[in-house]
Amino acid sequence: MFKYFMVIILFIFYGFYDHEPEVSINQSKIKEALAFCKKNKMDTTICIMLDMSIHSGKNRLFVYHFKKNEIVIESLCAHGVGGGSTPLKPVFSSYCTSLGKYKVKGRSYSNWGINIHYKMYGMEKTNSNAFKRIVVLHAYTPVPNKEIFPQTLFGQSAGCPVISNEAMRKIDVLLKAKKKSVLLWVYI
Repeated sequence: MFKYFMVIILFIFYGFYDHEPEVSINQSKIKEALAFCKKNKMDTTICIMLDMSIHSGKNRLFVYHFKKNEIVIESLCAHGVGGGSTPLKPVFSSYCTSLGKYKVKGRSYSNWGINIHYKMYGMEKTNSNAFKRIVVLHAYTPVPNKEIFPQTLFGQSAGCPVISNEAMRKIDVLLKAKKKSVLLWVYI
């Protein structure tokens, strides 16, 4: 009896200890994103939020629908390999993911994933060279469709947000329908 009791206790403890809470986007960030979109005459139905403080083995790219007030797509997202980035600690410089707000506009051919990418135009000092550096939102076949935590996702990018083929297909449907630029915000 004691043995079964200990198994149950360990199961409960392990379940609570190993389980991380559901991720949500800070509402002040959502308000700031919507205000930024309005001010810059961008699309005000959706935005793409990339929270680099989240472990790379967990979903950290979120498509947020302003009117529905919910996340409609979430995905793993690789960070850049340059500047001394590690699987657990991204660095933000050359060949790395750059923080800041971007305009996403312009669908084009990609050599990776489902062969589609979207051009990214940096709108802040931290990412103003994004277009010149050919930083684009694209898929890469090795990126898994589901979370792999505690494993890490690393090394698929020279600074681009890189997602799974499945996530790119879903995001592509949304972006193709937009007449205005969509905000993609990379933050920690």
